[in-house]
Amino acid sequence: MSEDPNPQRSFKVDDRRRFSETGEPRTDAPPPPPDETRTAPPEAPPAADQPAELTFLTFVLGLSTEALAYLGEMPHPLTRQVQTDLRAAKHFIDILGLLQDKTRGNLDRGEADLLERVLYDLRIKYVERVRTR
Repeated sequence: MSEDPNPQRSFKVDDRRRFSETGEPRTDAPPPPPDETRTAPPEAPPAADQPAELTFLTFVLGLSTEALAYLGEMPHPLTRQVQTDLRAAKHFIDILGLLQDKTRGNLDRGEADLLERVLYDLRIKYVERVRTR
């Protein structure tokens, strides 16, 4: 198999600059590409039936809301009924604790502080509920 080490290649250069070397507009320049940021319609706010953007903070707050609902601190977000299920509450608190352990050192200050405060409050409420049973 004999290959030519310097194959003859050709290419075409399209000058897409809109101005000449002197700064004058070129008449033969192609039209500029459409600016997608200008022509895009404004982003609509999320509809009521669409969930909010999922971030670490919204994830933590969602889990803590479930725990609070099962502790009987608030109506459950889906059933709108106040119920106490300490086993389910402990499950959500344990998930948050696991998240804290596994993300230690990888969270920014605000995320770490929120997770710590949420866990502290939930654990205190859980102990209070267990003692009153």
